[in-house]
Amino acid sequence: MKKFFIWLAAIIMATGLGLVVSAPASAATPYCGLTWGSLMKTDGAVSGAPVTNVRTGQHYCFDRLVVDLGSGPAPGYTVRYVGQIIQDGSGAVVPARGGARLQVVVKAPAYDDKGQPTYTPADKAELSNVSGYQTFRQVVWAGSFEGQTTLGLGVRARLPFRVFTLDGPGSGHRLVVDVAHFW
Repeated sequence: MKKFFIWLAAIIMATGLGLVVSAPASAATPYCGLTWGSLMKTDGAVSGAPVTNVRTGQHYCFDRLVVDLGSGPAPGYTVRYVGQIIQDGSGAVVPARGGARLQVVVKAPAYDDKGQPTYTPADKAELSNVSGYQTFRQVVWAGSFEGQTTLGLGVRARLPFRVFTLDGPGSGHRLVVDVAHFW
């Protein structure tokens, strides 16, 4: 009986120590609590709402790309890491700085019903100045063809990202791509 209590005490102590000793912080908590992953994200909805602007911003845990759209339903999208950004229509390679490239396909045109552009970038190789950003290296224009618009996002490395749409301003929508600074 004495051996039983010794074993029981040893098991209780081992269990207690297991509760007190915790895993290293890096293994227990992802960076900023982000659990996005780096695989393709897609939504099949097609929108007639035209692209009107492209802009970027910096946040504590990620860099953000925003594509503004005019009135109409929220756009669908396909965002994924690729070896090269390919220009819509021509198939030409669009260079983008960085260790990895995200191809952002917005299922909405950058022109109106009459074929007139709704977004004309001043510099197709630099849609937004991202110098000093922690993750973004370059935002490039890859064209708008057959009702969809393609952008390239050069990033520091293949990092987790998320994609979603937001309503507004007004009757428009925004497509948002956030890319984490770290895993």
